[in-house]
Amino acid sequence: MALVSSFGRAPKPVVRPRSLVDVTVNETFTWRSLPAAQQPEWPDTAALDGVLTELASYPPLVFAGECDQLRSRLGAVARGEAFVLQGGDCAEAFNAVSAEHIRNKLKTLLQMAVVLTYAAKVPVVKIGRIAGQYSKPRSKPTETRDGVTLPVYRGDSVNGFEFTPESRIPDPERLKRMYHASASTLNLVRAFTTGGYADLRQVHAWNQDFVRNSPAGQRYEKLAKEIDNALAFMQACGVEPEEFRTVEFYSSHEALVLDYETAMTRTDSRTGRLYDVSGHMVWIGERTRQLDHAHIEFAAQVRNPVGVKLGPTTSVDDALALIDRLDPEREPGRLTFITRMGAKKIRDVLPELVEKVTASGAQVAWICDPMHGNTFEAGSGHKTRRFDDVLDEVKGFFEVHAALGTHPGGIHVELTGDDVTECVGGGDEVVEDDLHQRYETFCDPRLNRSQSLDLAFLVAEMYRGQ
Repeated sequence: MALVSSFGRAPKPVVRPRSLVDVTVNETFTWRSLPAAQQPEWPDTAALDGVLTELASYPPLVFAGECDQLRSRLGAVARGEAFVLQGGDCAEAFNAVSAEHIRNKLKTLLQMAVVLTYAAKVPVVKIGRIAGQYSKPRSKPTETRDGVTLPVYRGDSVNGFEFTPESRIPDPERLKRMYHASASTLNLVRAFTTGGYADLRQVHAWNQDFVRNSPAGQRYEKLAKEIDNALAFMQACGVEPEEFRTVEFYSSHEALVLDYETAMTRTDSRTGRLYDVSGHMVWIGERTRQLDHAHIEFAAQVRNPVGVKLGPTTSVDDALALIDRLDPEREPGRLTFITRMGAKKIRDVLPELVEKVTASGAQVAWICDPMHGNTFEAGSGHKTRRFDDVLDEVKGFFEVHAALGTHPGGIHVELTGDDVTECVGGGDEVVEDDLHQRYETFCDPRLNRSQSLDLAFLVAEMYRGQ
């Protein structure tokens, strides 16, 4: 059977009872008739249709009202009144959907958020690359090893990592596994964030442990002590806000596999607008942001807050055209630009983009992704990143915004709560010879817990130095 994508075929209607949302696939899904880059070549279209029909009948993973709330929070970021911390795995894996993995990742993000909140003196909007980040764009459609060529690994939502013909065949059943894995993850995250695990005093105690045990701890001790004194003062005054015990935490992922995103797009019964209920926020990657292609059309039609990755080749005209397509009403919180320039280019490329976008009257949130522009291959053959390059790109991001009088809205980081050895450097230094010890990522290298907290304290110093 010929390998085909579902895009370009007439969609089959899915008729289901109307309850919270209308799940009928219909002509409002305008992106289905457009070309789409980076899509799997499913070998069995009948099997794909069956999976998509089933997915369209599943309950939403998130609710439209939650997406609206995040859009409001990101509106504060766009106005300079809040800061975003967005982080998580490069690519989630089905075998990592465990309480330990999810807890460690959430714990790291919460620890980072406490430090950033105190330093920035504004609320920190906490968004995970979580519960849906199972798909990855790739530079080539195939991979060759020892003379054998197979389809490239596109993430657990599409095929398997093992280099075998059977594993690398795109399997639409994996889309259902992604849904169930995402549902399990969100259930656990909601339990952790509302059940006492995220209590601010407990999170700060974890940071105190980190400062005591970190090789760079002395540098962070003063800030940690300030936070400790502030919490003690509020407690002495009898201040016990609900925000001490629970946190708002949102999910996000790259909207890459449009078959899945389409099946999870529903009409909100309150407003009649389309929402992608697979995550609170979705973003469009650097490889799929063609203005006349399906991904941008999809992002234009859904009501979720949306992001777009901007690399170093992005022109001012590109940015302004994206704003016209995705945020025609110029609504703060609707559109986030996630810049991924690289440490060597950000100071040269970003100023004109920020200046011209600001002059246009658009209020977008600007977030720095310091990971994707700083990847290199170590002598051992491992794909890695230098912590100093990551930090330098964030510094450049802050410098550009300080010079222009605009707001550095946040950071977008690939990280894990585990003690992996995938990026070199950091306070508890990982050297290239250490990479093989716990190199566990299937795609791009992530900061480990210690490196992530180092980054949070160092970004806090940047904020205080402005």
